[in-house]
Amino acid sequence: MTANNRYPTVGSHPNLPEIERAMLDRWDRDGTFQRSIDLRQAGVDGENEFVFYDGPPFANGLPHYGHLLTGYVKDAVPRYKTMRGKRVERRFGWDCHGLPAEVQAEKELGISGHPEINAYGIDRFNDACRSSVLRYTQEWEDYVTRQARWVDFEHDYKTLDLDYMESVMWAFKSLWDKGLVTEGYRVLAYCWRCETPLSNTETRMDDVYRDRQDPALTVWFRLDTGERIMAWTTTPWTLPSNLALAVGPDIDYAVMEDNGERYILAESRLGAYEREFAEAKQVGTLKGSELVGRRYEPLFSYFDDTSNAFQVLPGDFVSTEDGTGVVHMAPGFGEDDQLACNAVGIPTICPMDEHGRFTVEVSDWVGQHVFDANPHIVRHLKDEGVVVRHDSYDHSYPHCWRCNQPLVYRAISSWFVTVTEFRDRMVELNQQVNWVPEHIKDGIFGKWLENARDWAISRNRFWGSPIPVWKSDNPDYPRIDVYGSLDELRRDFGGEITDLHRPAVDDLVRPNPDDPTGQSMMRRVPEVLDGWFESGSMPFAQVHYPFENTDWFEHHYPGDFIVEYIGQTRGWFYTMHVLATALFDRPAFSTCVSHGIVLGDDGRKMSKSLSNYPDPNEMFDVYGADAMRWHLLSSPILRGANFSVTETGMRDTVRHVVLPYWNAYYFLTLYANAAGRRGVVRTDQTDVLDRYLLGEIRALVQGVTDRMDEYDLFGACESVAAFLDTLTNWYIRRSRDRFWDGDQDAIDTLHTALVTLCQVAAPLLPLVSDHIYGGLVGDSVDDDSVHLTDWPDVDSFPFDAELHEGMQQVRDACSTLLSLRKAEGLRVRLPLARAVVATPGAELLAPHIDILRDELNVKEVELTTDVDRFGSQELVLNPKTLGPRLGGETQQVIKAHKAGDWSLSGDRAVVGGIELLPGEFDFRLVSAVEGAVATLKSSVGLVVLDTNVTPELEREGVARDLVRQVQQARREADLDVSDRITLSIVGPQATVDAFSVHRDLVMRETLSVSAQATLGEGDEVEVTVGRAGS
Repeated sequence: MTANNRYPTVGSHPNLPEIERAMLDRWDRDGTFQRSIDLRQAGVDGENEFVFYDGPPFANGLPHYGHLLTGYVKDAVPRYKTMRGKRVERRFGWDCHGLPAEVQAEKELGISGHPEINAYGIDRFNDACRSSVLRYTQEWEDYVTRQARWVDFEHDYKTLDLDYMESVMWAFKSLWDKGLVTEGYRVLAYCWRCETPLSNTETRMDDVYRDRQDPALTVWFRLDTGERIMAWTTTPWTLPSNLALAVGPDIDYAVMEDNGERYILAESRLGAYEREFAEAKQVGTLKGSELVGRRYEPLFSYFDDTSNAFQVLPGDFVSTEDGTGVVHMAPGFGEDDQLACNAVGIPTICPMDEHGRFTVEVSDWVGQHVFDANPHIVRHLKDEGVVVRHDSYDHSYPHCWRCNQPLVYRAISSWFVTVTEFRDRMVELNQQVNWVPEHIKDGIFGKWLENARDWAISRNRFWGSPIPVWKSDNPDYPRIDVYGSLDELRRDFGGEITDLHRPAVDDLVRPNPDDPTGQSMMRRVPEVLDGWFESGSMPFAQVHYPFENTDWFEHHYPGDFIVEYIGQTRGWFYTMHVLATALFDRPAFSTCVSHGIVLGDDGRKMSKSLSNYPDPNEMFDVYGADAMRWHLLSSPILRGANFSVTETGMRDTVRHVVLPYWNAYYFLTLYANAAGRRGVVRTDQTDVLDRYLLGEIRALVQGVTDRMDEYDLFGACESVAAFLDTLTNWYIRRSRDRFWDGDQDAIDTLHTALVTLCQVAAPLLPLVSDHIYGGLVGDSVDDDSVHLTDWPDVDSFPFDAELHEGMQQVRDACSTLLSLRKAEGLRVRLPLARAVVATPGAELLAPHIDILRDELNVKEVELTTDVDRFGSQELVLNPKTLGPRLGGETQQVIKAHKAGDWSLSGDRAVVGGIELLPGEFDFRLVSAVEGAVATLKSSVGLVVLDTNVTPELEREGVARDLVRQVQQARREADLDVSDRITLSIVGPQATVDAFSVHRDLVMRETLSVSAQATLGEGDEVEVTVGRAGS
């Protein structure tokens, strides 16, 4: 640095992606991330550590905007906590097991289904899965690094690691020992393509339900009392397995007679079957309870010898929203069906194989997929004459979240965590969690907990943590062994165990100790664990608890912070909470941020085939990672709303946030260097604008601190954006003359503002903030990165409440009057004679009257408290808004309003003694003077602008227009801000006359040492500038 160039030379048009890449290289070279951790001590028992859990992604695909958004939050909060003095270690994790890996491996190997996998070899198949899940780890690291997220990849955790899997095994054994794991034969959502059941959490994810058209069939069954009772179904393939019917005991059922036959259906559903019963007559009404217990003839004979079957049962789940009010029951294919039927001794029969095909019991369609059999079954029933109506039904239907095939519900043997045993405790512990947004606690998550079901945790698959249960292969000598550690396995099976995956774990076989013949063997059950069980184990499994790090875990659990999208209320958030409650009787996390869903630029779900989102790498290269970060963090998605990612949004971020930030930095360096000065951080300035800005800095620090402490990044962005507006559009613009003169106080104030802004914006705009910070402080401080500094102390900045209030009113008055100018078509450079500001707090504006006069470009400003002299506000009612709330009182309010019987009370109005709420009324200004009049936003006041333009005012306006043209010509000539110039003007008579009268103004404002104006042809103004002395 030279004496005349104390700050770096800064360009006015930054290449943001290039700046970011240079900063990323510097962070890597200097080890800035690790230094930020090492600077903070952990404290006794880790009391000064902030524990962040990183939800593990799959690495068999590239990141999308949902991952990037979550990653930005995962980065911003730890950066903030680090600057607040916390030690924040951030460890990346990988979700490695489960259906995503298996489906991908099947595609790559060209095989499908259990038989082909078994023929290929489970060992080779799982090797392919292992390769698949880690294929894109480098690409993930590149993405995460480019987005400026600090996280430790070197010490990452993987759910496929032996240590992790051992902790998962311990969790299963612990639940078993508590009596919270059971094996059962229950109806579950089942994927026939993947040949495995899914848990109810997986069928409630946001991307599971898809629109589908199914056949809708209404059929009748002959009751033993002779009537035909009607039932409706959208799964005709389940009718061959029908074993009962259900009615609502309190529902009224109509008995309709048509051609000598009597039909029974819910009375409230008659309208839906108006066509079918156009000629029928209602001959009776029955309560559902009167139908309970009646027997009927089955439609098919496949299971006609089933005990207790073919009777009408009561069901509180029966509704009359659609169908007939009668539910056909197939206990092998419906959860409610199974529970209701089993309760009266009807067994669960499920004539479907693992591929979704009918088994031999349904002899007419054996081997056919049940969906393919639908039309054949419908045709058969029509031939039998039992079909009342056949049409189609469009509805949202669950699909497999990995292979996208429609699911079926079928009875299958599975292992369960009996969540219902401790559900109430889960609800209680949820009250200890800080949810962001808050409504999730007792809303979507709380309601989910209140209705939680037992969790099906086993999968009939290959790639995953094994169910650690060994059973005797001879039922005559039953025995079950459950293992919770590698040592327990070594004890019983001997040898060294280095892999818990199939088929190695399946090969662990030993004689059954309870079999005196020595013939039966203990063999592992074939299922693996649900991948969600593994990810829910993450808090303890990542540190190999309880086998290692026991003390560390006890002092760092629950975690302080997690974040994922709203769908994880049914996924990761839920499974962590289940296991934390069951294993440790505490929550898994203290604060959970749950954001909305990232949508494409067309408002639909992001889709490669639709090409409805901008490529992230291209956005990094064009606008930079900070622009993307701000675009996402400043959006309502962090308050739970869905949000569309658009290139326009990132472009606007650069234009409205990053560039104003940069321009303030550029402005400081330009004028400070021109004056041969450099700023320092200080707060003892006396100038009124300096003191006002220092108060605004205090408000910035306080506001962002409050928002970040509440994990409200959206609000933090709002605070930064508001301060940027004050800094650039008020302080800098109002202080240009002082910077021109090299005023040290102004330079120090702007320097202080920018240094503080860099610190406060560091979590939100980490790359550009660190670059600007480095340019501001140079070698003057030990902290060469803003991310190594402490968070600013709000009490180090002064705040003058009276000054702040007065300046806010000044800004309000200026904004309102400038809007009036625009509405009247009066350009800002055109001086006007007079403006009036009438407000009850006029005395607060008096110290700043010069600012008002200069900002508004008026010759005189009158301040007065006499508002009524210039106009008044008239209350206007909004009947459409208040009518629905007030009803009959609306006319009373209207009459009182006409009579002038109204008053204001805070933000509400009282009319005829009735209080009106915001939005139910408005105000209309009634002017009492000539000129343009408008109301103030911040007070009960108004402004008046004299719009009369005299020839003298017009001439001065032309001179000021000329100054702007000369300044533009200086920029185009690439002149330095301090260069003196020679000036030549050629223009029409009005321009020459204006220059003649206001020659001193033009030369002073443009640093002209010589100037001349000559008359030209036409109305064009031609300006020529040159560097003086060259």
